[in-house]
Amino acid sequence: MEPAVLGGKLASSLVAPLVKKLFVTDGPGAGLVDRPVRLTRLVSFRGERRHLGEAEVRRLAGRLVGASLDSPGEPPFPADEMEAVTEALTARLLALGDLDMDDVQAVRLGHQELAKQLQVRAPSATAGLSADACYFLDSVTEWACLHILEFFTRRSTFVARTLVEQTRWHAELIAKVDELIARVPRPDARDTAFDRRYLPYVADRHNHLTIYGIDLRDSPDRWPLEVAYLSLEATGTEERAALPGEHPEPERTVRLAAEDALRTRDRVLLRGDAGSGKTTLVQWLAVTAARDGDRIPYVLPLRTLIRAGAPPSPAAFLTAVGCPHTPPEGWAERVLGAGRGLVLVDGLDEIPAADRHRTRDWLLALVRAFPGNRWLLTSRPTAVRADWLTAEGFRELSLTPMREPEVATFVRRWHAAAEAPEFETGLLDALRTKRDLARLATNPLMCGLICALHRERRGYLPTGRKELYDAALTMLLARRDRERGMEAVELSEEAQLELLQRLAYALVLSGRTEMAEETAEGIVERALPSVASAAGQGDAATVLRALVLRSGLLRRPGEGTLDFVHRTFQDYLGARYAVEEGHLDVLAGRAGDTQWEDVIRMAVAHARPGERAVLLRRLLAEDTPRLTLLALACLEHATALDPTVRAEVEARAGALIPPGSTQEARAVAEAGPLVLELLPGPDGLTDREAHGVAVAASLLAEREPGGCLAVLRRFRDHPSLAVRRQLVGTWGRFDAREYAREVLDHLDRTDLLLTCETPAQRAAVGEMRPWSELSFRGAHAVTDIVTCVRDPGTVEALHILNNPDLTDLDALSAFGSLLHLALMNCASARGVGSLSALRLESLTLFGDTDLDGLGRLDSVRALSVSQHLPCTRLTDSLPVGAPLRWLYLGRDSTRSTGLRGLSHWNTLEHLSLPGLQADAIDWRELSRLPRLASLDLDVSVRDDSRLTALLPHVAVTVV
Repeated sequence: MEPAVLGGKLASSLVAPLVKKLFVTDGPGAGLVDRPVRLTRLVSFRGERRHLGEAEVRRLAGRLVGASLDSPGEPPFPADEMEAVTEALTARLLALGDLDMDDVQAVRLGHQELAKQLQVRAPSATAGLSADACYFLDSVTEWACLHILEFFTRRSTFVARTLVEQTRWHAELIAKVDELIARVPRPDARDTAFDRRYLPYVADRHNHLTIYGIDLRDSPDRWPLEVAYLSLEATGTEERAALPGEHPEPERTVRLAAEDALRTRDRVLLRGDAGSGKTTLVQWLAVTAARDGDRIPYVLPLRTLIRAGAPPSPAAFLTAVGCPHTPPEGWAERVLGAGRGLVLVDGLDEIPAADRHRTRDWLLALVRAFPGNRWLLTSRPTAVRADWLTAEGFRELSLTPMREPEVATFVRRWHAAAEAPEFETGLLDALRTKRDLARLATNPLMCGLICALHRERRGYLPTGRKELYDAALTMLLARRDRERGMEAVELSEEAQLELLQRLAYALVLSGRTEMAEETAEGIVERALPSVASAAGQGDAATVLRALVLRSGLLRRPGEGTLDFVHRTFQDYLGARYAVEEGHLDVLAGRAGDTQWEDVIRMAVAHARPGERAVLLRRLLAEDTPRLTLLALACLEHATALDPTVRAEVEARAGALIPPGSTQEARAVAEAGPLVLELLPGPDGLTDREAHGVAVAASLLAEREPGGCLAVLRRFRDHPSLAVRRQLVGTWGRFDAREYAREVLDHLDRTDLLLTCETPAQRAAVGEMRPWSELSFRGAHAVTDIVTCVRDPGTVEALHILNNPDLTDLDALSAFGSLLHLALMNCASARGVGSLSALRLESLTLFGDTDLDGLGRLDSVRALSVSQHLPCTRLTDSLPVGAPLRWLYLGRDSTRSTGLRGLSHWNTLEHLSLPGLQADAIDWRELSRLPRLASLDLDVSVRDDSRLTALLPHVAVTVV
């Protein structure tokens, strides 16, 4: 019983006088004598002034308990527990004398907490009580405490003592505030004025992105940061204590948005590969902090600081990075001393290795001298060891490669910033269909390069991808560092390429993507004598470290191992070396391995015209669809080629692409995802070819959903019903919402039935333009079917299949314009008669759906029933008032009825009776149908001689 409910049973007029008797009466004044005056001095059953004993307190408790039982309504607990409850309440009231607090403290505590104190003081009071009695006891204790506190506030000494206590609190508070002000002095007015100049400067200076290494005349190299910034993901490990009963789990991987890296930790070391977005993140943090005004950001690129000599002190932060504003003397120290700073140190990997320990000492000295600030240090993964700053409280995080949704977002924002929306869709389709291109676009740097090249060529990527890879390699190996103002790399671009391609070819030959660092050192050591510019830079280990650190192409995924940051670079460089060494036979011999597809394509790009012809003829000689199509894909990279070879490749592949039938489409799809970039259309294709392309793309959806979606989207405006049905039918192979948005919502809905099988597809239906024909397959609650349609009044045809959750058909009346309904294998469905309100024109009932009420559907013109009709005449079950023109009765439907009563529907034009075993009565019923034009019968009845005599003008079909 809640205290408020109990209050209805115990009137305040009864409780208040009883509570008052528990306490002595004090005189006027503040009650400061012998302060603080504890409750032990106030209760009337303790001390020298007591006039109430334990027996009297028990009688008071008994009156409270008795009044509760005697009040109208249900008793709060069994009456035979009255004595035990009274004893328990007495024990709790007597516990007032044991509380070490005064009345002011009690009021501040509140009645519920005071009641808990009494429960703690008398823990055995509830022993042996029923649950109802315990609940009552807790409630009545709270109710009594509520009146006790009310009594305290009315005592003559309470108000005076409260004022005295408040005066003490205020004095203590003032003293503490004064001490706080003394510790944190008010900022100088000049500091505030400088902050107002500095923060907008930082926000403006860093509010742009730059792509280094691009010299394309029409492509922007800078754009607003807030328009194009993309939130990337960072990962790290953290310890987690195991819960009782769990296995020890010392570390677990955590994922978070990179810009949130400093929200939970004040010190972060962020690692990322070349072009992964480290500097962009630094800029974003600086801009957002400057605009929010909660932190003072310092952007400190180490390559700039080290060039000027020793790392700067806080006073020289702004001068070192070329800030034109001069702060007041001591401003930086005051900012950092107050813990208001956001120190962003960018590019540890961009300074010489000899300077990194000096930089570490400088950073740690700042961190220790100015606690409470936030610190971010960025580096490439291999610049320093894993635990370089862990002991100093720095959390290590790593930027992860961009996924397909992030790449798409980057491309959209890039084109919005560049004011070139007309090129966006074409590039997104290329990224989805061209696998090697998609593998390249996994970080902002490479995405930006691809966007720029695509725009430069007015919406077309290079005819051969070699140009794209060459531009990317030039940017990563030389130009990017040079244009960022860094010192020239020790190894020339050609020297780096020579060493990298040998490493790549070794990986390609082994069929691996990683190699041991010792193996890599051996390859470099054997190559150094022939690479003069690298030979003088040190031993193989030194040169390899330089490649890993500065090339942007190699990385250490684990201790003692190396790999390429992109598999596509490995294939490109490996193919380059294979061609230079004349290993065409090796390439042709590995053509059957799908892992070598991109290597062979890049080899064609690097090869001379004669070598290309040899390699392509070797592919055609295998005479398989996959290698024929691989040869066709290689033509993209064959700038110069014997025209007879080109013609032969195109003729052989032309027999496969475009596929002219479903069977041909399946054969094409077996060649794998490389087919996607070869599929044409829709322009120039016949309807059959367009359908074949759609089928081929659909079959590859599970392996390359992004590329398949790009192909199918091109056909969303195609008028062919077969193509449109293929696009609808392949929905289940894609993300429901994305496919609905990109393809389904654009289709001409004429004669199309959209099928939903999953909750995600149901949700997507509500986000599209209305569909007049819908199908729901599987377990869907009828309310979910109704509510997922934004405007139920637009639905004219509804199919519900294999649904054990469909019960009350009355809910379908929400589809007020429904004309055609099919219920198939919906055994739990009830209430067919309620469908009479819909004025259906056609109804299909297959399975075990209850047929009760079917006779009331007098608007139906086409009816299909597969269930057994439990009667002797068709007119007993079927709607006699319906103008039936089309009727299907299943193999079991007429077992009891035959065709008795069928002639009632003289409007029938078509009959399908696959299970009929006709007798004379049945033939007579059929002969009385004047409009009957077609009849489907079981093969056993087809040769009955009476057919021709009785139904001379009826077309009979065997089913």
